[in-house]
Amino acid sequence: MILHVAPVFNDIFLAERIQILKTENNYKRPDSLQRRIDAIGAIEGETASPGLSVAIVIGRWHQQVVDGLLQGALEALQENGIGDESVDIVYVPGAFEIPLAVKKLADNGRYRALVTLGAVIRGGTPHFEYVAGECVRGMADVSLEYDLPVAFGVLTVDTEQQAFDRAAAGPDNKGREAVLAVLEMAGLMTKLSC
Repeated sequence: MILHVAPVFNDIFLAERIQILKTENNYKRPDSLQRRIDAIGAIEGETASPGLSVAIVIGRWHQQVVDGLLQGALEALQENGIGDESVDIVYVPGAFEIPLAVKKLADNGRYRALVTLGAVIRGGTPHFEYVAGECVRGMADVSLEYDLPVAFGVLTVDTEQQAFDRAAAGPDNKGREAVLAVLEMAGLMTKLSC
C-alpha cells in the first residue's frame, strides 16, 4: 500500500488513518473469493529460500537508522534459511549512489536478489525529491533491465523520528519487510521462469 500524507496533518486525521490501517491489517478475504482463487491456481512466491545469494546495498547517511534496517534485514534472511555465507553487504556513501552499485551487482550475475537500505529525510530544500526520486528510479530500472528482484528498503520520510520508528526492532522494521518482499519476488521469478 502506498500512503501519501501531507506534511501537516491533525490528530483526527492521524487517528482515522491508524484505524483504517488496523482494519486493513485484520482483513480476512471472503471464503467464496478464496475458493475461486484456489480453483484458478494463483501463482505466488515464497519467502523460504535456503542458499539464495543476496546482496544488501546500504547508503551510509543516517548510520543509526540504517543499522536498525540492516539488523531487521539480517534477521529476516536468517529466519528464511539464508545464512551469512550467502549474503554480501556493500556500503555506498548515500542513497543517490545506491543504484550504481545495484547495477554493478546485477551485471555480475552472482545474486538472485538485491536489497537496498538507506534513509532520505526531508529538509528545507528540494534536495530530498531529487535524491529520493533518482534512487527509486535507478533501482527500478536495474530490476527491469536484469529481471532481478530489487527491494526498495530506502526510507523516504519527513522527520528523523519517522526514520527511527521504521528502523526499530520488530515485525514492522522496513529492512525486514524489504527482505521478505525480495525473497517472495525471487521465488515468484523462479516459478514464472518454468
